[in-house]
Amino acid sequence: MADLYRQRWEIELGFREIKQSLQDAEPVLRSEQPELVRQELWGVLIAYTLLRRWMGKMAEHVKVEPQRISFHTASYAIVNLLAIPSLDSAGTLPKQLEALLAQSRYFVLPPRRTGRYFPRVVKNWPTNSRRKKCQSVLTDWHWPEGGPLR
Repeated sequence: MADLYRQRWEIELGFREIKQSLQDAEPVLRSEQPELVRQELWGVLIAYTLLRRWMGKMAEHVKVEPQRISFHTASYAIVNLLAIPSLDSAGTLPKQLEALLAQSRYFVLPPRRTGRYFPRVVKNWPTNSRRKKCQSVLTDWHWPEGGPLR
């Protein structure tokens, strides 16, 4: 059961990566028509899959598991590499991808901590309501004889 939970957690982390990195933390898709929403969703999933596949190659290159490659940093580097093409020649993209592969060690995250256990507890959260002031403080105070300014 614990292994299934870990797998489910990895899926949830993938959804978070899509929402925060690929969609710039925007809560909804931009399209309004159902067929365009499907198209946009497929585009996001294809982009995520391609990024993850290249990150898998990066992980193989540095001999770590794919989850140890920083999604945010690696996706930023890959997308920038593809978005800003070199004007030298069309054949430079494979060379640039190889150069990125050679830099894979810079995208490796520290190993995950294991054995962490945090039991569920009920926390006392502060409320948004204001506390009432003592009514005697508001009504028992008087100005000295002659008012505040003499």
